[in-house]
Amino acid sequence: MISNNKVKKILLVDDEPDITFTIKNMLYNTGFQIYTFNDPITPLKLYRRNFYDLVILEIKMPKMDGFKLYFKIKEKDPTIKICFLTAIAIFDKEFRKSRPEVDRIITEECIIQKPITTEDLIKRLINIMNTDMITMPI
Repeated sequence: MISNNKVKKILLVDDEPDITFTIKNMLYNTGFQIYTFNDPITPLKLYRRNFYDLVILEIKMPKMDGFKLYFKIKEKDPTIKICFLTAIAIFDKEFRKSRPEVDRIITEECIIQKPITTEDLIKRLINIMNTDMITMPI
């Protein structure tokens, strides 16, 4: 499915095991290698710079939300592409007011809204990985 032969490595962090299991299965045999974690602490401890092609974070997680994890990963790997997987309306005014960092770190093309079909997810990931995203300052 991916245009070049290189397997793209994706780190997926979501506190719901059924979500990580489902997405990993959706992307099985599509040219993506998915590394899943259900807590934000472990992948942060194990994170290796320049290993992943993309990081996808759920926003609402216990222990550390996706925004905090975003900043901690960016400290280790400033050029990594990071997107957010969420069921909440990110571009809602009230949400943006409650989370001022949203405008600095999130662009609309980097939001993966749940639920999503397999076909749409694959298209989004290919588009995201083939796009030079602006690296937001930490």
